Amino acid sequence: MKLVDTHAHLDFPELSQDLEGVFIRALERAVVHIVTVGIDIESSFASLKLAQSFTWVSATAGIHPHGAHELTPQEIDQLRNLLARKEVVALGEIGLDYYRDRQPRPLQKRCFIQQLEIAIEAGKPVVFHIREAFEDFFSIVEPLAPRLAGGVVHCFSGDWEIAKRCLDLGFYISIPGVVTYPKAFILQDVVKKVPVDRILTETDAPFLTPVPYRGKPNEPSYVFYTAQTIAEIKGMDLETLAEQTTKNAVSVFNISL
Repeated sequence: MKLVDTHAHLDFPELSQDLEGVFIRALERAVVHIVTVGIDIESSFASLKLAQSFTWVSATAGIHPHGAHELTPQEIDQLRNLLARKEVVALGEIGLDYYRDRQPRPLQKRCFIQQLEIAIEAGKPVVFHIREAFEDFFSIVEPLAPRLAGGVVHCFSGDWEIAKRCLDLGFYISIPGVVTYPKAFILQDVVKKVPVDRILTETDAPFLTPVPYRGKPNEPSYVFYTAQTIAEIKGMDLETLAEQTTKNAVSVFNISL
């Protein structure tokens, strides 16, 4: 059995201070590949360095909506150069966050559009962070979707109607450990209805730790519990679910296992 954690933050101190242990525990739970995600220029370079150091790690590069700003020409060039590296498999995580609203919404949208243009130019998929902002997300992305090289709606937080619109645009739905929470009825309904060939598994480590470790820092090995819950919801055996979601990750990110 092989699992992929398609979204973690290995450069965060909760994980980086024990990387060897993180990797050992991941392998013990059949996690054979981890995508470590950039949230600003600094963490994007850190993610690239990790991917260059470990063959079972890939990186993304991007600026999170919490740090949204008008990108300078230098920052645009830095992202272009990062995306040109084979170890950097996607642009992200980028998007809109109207739940925290840490940056003005017009600025979030401008930063989002600037980065989408870079992704189109680079021919690499996008990892989307969208919270309580799906209408603006669709208004921006729908016209651009035919030019994008795929996309992943990370840590999906919408309902089935929103999921259908994302699927219609050709995007994958990435499921975090939240699906293991007893009261996550909306997400569990989405998992039940989304075709298995469009689902990805992720941790968002060190955040959103699944049951039975909820309350502790998350780590890639715990994607096992997310996959296990998805398999139960869909009435599948875990091995079959793992095989398909791993195939999905390989397809969207063009990674080698």
